Amino acid sequence: MRGIANALLVPILAVFTAFVISGLVIWVTTGDILKVIGPDGAFVGLWQGALGSPQNIAATLITSTPYIFAGLGVALAFKCGLFNIGAEGQLAVGAVSAAFVGYVLPDLPFPFHMLLALAAGLLGGLLWGSIPGILKAYTGAHEVIITIMLNYIALAIVQYLLGGPLKDHSPGNVSARTPLIAPGAEIPSLFAGTPWDMHYGVLLALAAAVLVWLFLARTTWGFEIRTVGANPNAARYAGMSVAKNLVLAMALSGLLAGAGGAVEVLGVTHRHELGFGSGYGFDAIAIALLGKTNPFGVVAAALLFGGLKAGATQMQFNTQISASIISVVQGLVLLFVAADVIIRWLYRVRVKTDDTSLTLAPAAQLAEQAALSDVMPEGPAPKATRKNGGTSGRGSQR
Repeated sequence: MRGIANALLVPILAVFTAFVISGLVIWVTTGDILKVIGPDGAFVGLWQGALGSPQNIAATLITSTPYIFAGLGVALAFKCGLFNIGAEGQLAVGAVSAAFVGYVLPDLPFPFHMLLALAAGLLGGLLWGSIPGILKAYTGAHEVIITIMLNYIALAIVQYLLGGPLKDHSPGNVSARTPLIAPGAEIPSLFAGTPWDMHYGVLLALAAAVLVWLFLARTTWGFEIRTVGANPNAARYAGMSVAKNLVLAMALSGLLAGAGGAVEVLGVTHRHELGFGSGYGFDAIAIALLGKTNPFGVVAAALLFGGLKAGATQMQFNTQISASIISVVQGLVLLFVAADVIIRWLYRVRVKTDDTSLTLAPAAQLAEQAALSDVMPEGPAPKATRKNGGTSGRGSQR
C-alpha cells in the first residue's frame, strides 16, 4: 500500500497544481474570484457537467472510452521502451475501417455484423501500428519520427476516403463523412431507457485494461516486452528476439488505438466524419504518462480527461469562460507529470531510488571476475590490493 501511495502522490499533486494554476489564470483574466470558486464558478460547473447527475456520469464514461483504449495503447508501447505518438492516426484508421464494414454489409445480422466491424477496426489499427514497429526493428528508424509522419499520412488518407470513395452521397449531404452504419453493426446500449444509458463499449474498455494488465504481468510475451523495454541487451542475451517484441508491442499498441476509434463509431457517432476524434491520440500520451503506464492508472487518468471534456460545456455555460481552459489544465498536467522534479521541489517530495533495474554485465567483465576468483591465493592479499590505507590482507578479507 505504501508503494501504491508513493506512485500516486506525484500524479495527484500534478493534477491539483494544474487546477490551482488554471484557477489563477481565470481569476487574473476575469478579475472575479467568484468565477473560480463561487457557487456558479468554473470548478463547480466542471463538477456538475462531469458528475452532477446520472446522465452526466454516463456521458463522462462514454467520453472516457476512446481515451482508455488509446491510453492503453500508448502505455503498452512505453513498456517496450517505445514512444508511440501515432495513436491519432491509428485511431482514425481503426474508425474508418469499422465504419466501412459497418455500412457496406447492410444485410448481415447482429451480432455478427457488429463483431466483424469491430474486428475491422482492430485490424486497421494493428496494421497501421505495425509499420513503425517493423521500421524500428529492421532499419533502426526512430519510432517518434515515423509515428509523427504516419499521423499525417493516415489523416490525409482518411480525408481522401471521406471526400471520395466512402463519402455519403445522400441527397443534401455536403459533409465529408461515411453513410450511417447498419443497425446490426451498432454496439447496443447498456441500461437503455434509464438515466445511466451508455453503450457496451464502456465495459469493453474496462475489460481491455484488465486484459492488458494480464498480458503484461502474466504471459511470456508480456514478460518479454517488459524485458526488452527495461534492457534490450539483457533480453538479447537471454535469447529473446528484440525485433519481434518491438513489432509486437507497436502492433498491439495500434490495435488498442484502433479499437478506440472503432468503438466510438459503432457506439456513439454511427458513422465516421472528418474531424472525428481529433486530439484523442495526442491526449493519450498525457493519459499514459499520468497513469504511470499502469493499465489501471491509465483508466483513472482517462476518466479524469473524460470528465474534463464532458464538464467543459457546463463550465462554459455557468461562467461564459471559454472551454479552452480545459486544454490548459491538460497541458499543465502533462507538464508536471513529465517534469515531475517541479512537483517534487514544490511539495518537498523525496525521490525514491530504485536499484532493481535489469542490468547485464559485459561478457568480458564476467570472464575477468571468474578468472580472478580462480587464481586469487589464500592468505594475505598482495600489497597492491590492500585497502583502507595499509590495512593487512587478513583485515581486508574480514
